[in-house]
Amino acid sequence: MESDFDRIIDRRRTNAVATDGFRDYLLGGEEIVLPCPDADAIAMWVADMAFASVPAAIDAIRQRIAHPIFGYSVLVDDDLFDAFAAWCARHYGWVPLREHFLTSPGIVPALFDLVEYILENDEKVLTLSPAYSPFELAATRVGRQLVTCGLRESGDGHYTVDFADLEKKLSDPKVRLFFLCHPHNPSGRVWENDELRAMAEMCFAHGVVVVSDEIHCDLRRSGLTHTPLAKLFPESDQIITCMSSSKTFNLAGLGIANVIIPNDEIRDIWKDRNFPSVNPISVAAATGAFRNGDGWLAELRTYLDTNFELVRDTLAEQLPDAVFRIPEATYLAWVDLSAYFSADVDLTRFFAERCGVLVEGGEKFIADAEGHVRINLACPRSVVDDALAKIVTATLGRTIATD
Repeated sequence: MESDFDRIIDRRRTNAVATDGFRDYLLGGEEIVLPCPDADAIAMWVADMAFASVPAAIDAIRQRIAHPIFGYSVLVDDDLFDAFAAWCARHYGWVPLREHFLTSPGIVPALFDLVEYILENDEKVLTLSPAYSPFELAATRVGRQLVTCGLRESGDGHYTVDFADLEKKLSDPKVRLFFLCHPHNPSGRVWENDELRAMAEMCFAHGVVVVSDEIHCDLRRSGLTHTPLAKLFPESDQIITCMSSSKTFNLAGLGIANVIIPNDEIRDIWKDRNFPSVNPISVAAATGAFRNGDGWLAELRTYLDTNFELVRDTLAEQLPDAVFRIPEATYLAWVDLSAYFSADVDLTRFFAERCGVLVEGGEKFIADAEGHVRINLACPRSVVDDALAKIVTATLGRTIATD
């Protein structure tokens, strides 16, 4: 397989959030003046890819639309589960049980549902920070509170868990749900097995259910491995695993995710409150990707590895006081620019206004993210190169002006 990840695909006028919706979703609808037409802004913010989706999914979609009826659909057969289970067996040496397997329109909708199903009104969700903003929305939009445990950063971009603080936060009897981002977004950490065991065992000791969001698990640097949390605790029914074809194969707009719920009571509530309908096109795409997407993913990882190396080398040479470490997973670069900017600068707005590069500044994340930007590197290398040049020029220009 020879995939063309260098191909630049025009996403305008496709209702793409990245390119057509950035003013509402990234800039909050503010009348920010860019230094270029909106169509020429470089979109490197929302976590989907600028690459064509995996051919295996596109082929499966074509086969499905050859049948001209798209009526109400449910998972009567086991095709999607079998493809997903085989994928998990090949890549993780772990297979969930069929009776625990459910689907959702996405992992974020699943988080919203699980908070409401598991927690009483005065109970809380805990997560590690910096954290992905929908974790907070999943709690607050249904009247629950999010509590954070700040990760420790070593000074070179490497994050570890503050287990003393985690234990303290878990000891609050109102904390009953733990959102584990595994691998972690935005730092890109792939948690090691001893870290996973320690976090889970603390949760179990305090009667806290773990929701393990593993949406980025397939997007590791070449040669690294991922262990599903549930694999380490095969007898536990206190771990809910969320995985999806959406990030891995650039299928997020199709709206389908896999949710593994071994707890009978929680699963029964889910089934009682969720009608089990699915989009037949989404099911076909996900099934095809899990069955035949291995080769494409291997090529994607290699391409992303080189994009990350380009960022590392460019920053080291041109912004040497930036702190950046190639993440173990995700296609998202998490860069600390606090040496160049004061804490009150809105970095999302700064780079949009100064150079027309759309990235997410730390203000878009939950806690402990000041001075950082998250840059989506799942795009052609020429785009990465162009965006880096603009980011460097804008940053140094500000520094010179400030000096």
